[in-house]
Amino acid sequence: MTLTDRAADRVRSIISRSDKPLAGLRIGVKTGGCAGMEYTMDYAEAAGPADEVIEDKGVKVLIDPKAILYLLGTEMDFVTEKMSQRFVFNNPNQTSACGCGESVAITPAVPDTYVPAR
Repeated sequence: MTLTDRAADRVRSIISRSDKPLAGLRIGVKTGGCAGMEYTMDYAEAAGPADEVIEDKGVKVLIDPKAILYLLGTEMDFVTEKMSQRFVFNNPNQTSACGCGESVAITPAVPDTYVPAR
């Protein structure tokens, strides 16, 4: 997983305003929405023992172990439009999205091609 410069800047800004120390941003997926899955984002006070920890552009991202195969190759961006600002996941494993854009269908990457970061 990688971040665009805009996403990294936004994550740094959000983390800097936290009232407690944070290890980074935890990214995951969960079942829900009309397309079947939703991306999740939350503050991470500490890395879990099975988290995949990625550092890109000075930002630490902790990937929930259940989401690793769904997020392989994903680029996280931050877009500003006329009436909104939001994080966008450009995921090569995503096969479709619902009309409102809140949920997606994702096919996990083939496990035997995955090599964890060290």
